[in-house]
Amino acid sequence: MDISLVVVTALAVVLVVLLALVGRRVRLLRAGGIHVALRTRVDESGKGWHWGVGRYQGDDFAWFRVISLRAGPDQVLHRDGLEIASRREPEHAEAPNLPHGSRVLKFVLPGVPPLEVAMAPDALTGFLSWMESAPPGQRLPWAS
Repeated sequence: MDISLVVVTALAVVLVVLLALVGRRVRLLRAGGIHVALRTRVDESGKGWHWGVGRYQGDDFAWFRVISLRAGPDQVLHRDGLEIASRREPEHAEAPNLPHGSRVLKFVLPGVPPLEVAMAPDALTGFLSWMESAPPGQRLPWAS
């Protein structure tokens, strides 16, 4: 077998995977998605952020990791029981890994370790509006 055939085949496979990832991201953004960074390992290092696209699906906020071939969301935040534990500006070391002008929200979820999301101010406004627009009669522990 010729080495050039192996190299061309490998490059073709890489190209197909990259096109699939780009197509998925564009499809999610066109369907009302927003750029959101998320990390599940909350510590002082500022590491562990992953880029993704967030999408509202009724009472759920679905987060799809940018570099993932998974068909469904990688993380789902349910509005019921979702509580913002704190808000903060990104630390200097975190800023390059987050969307421009981001604010970081730390969430406390029942039965799940805390997680943080970072999004731009416009996306944050929409996210907070989504959280506050719970159906009538639903308990809102985080509402002021």
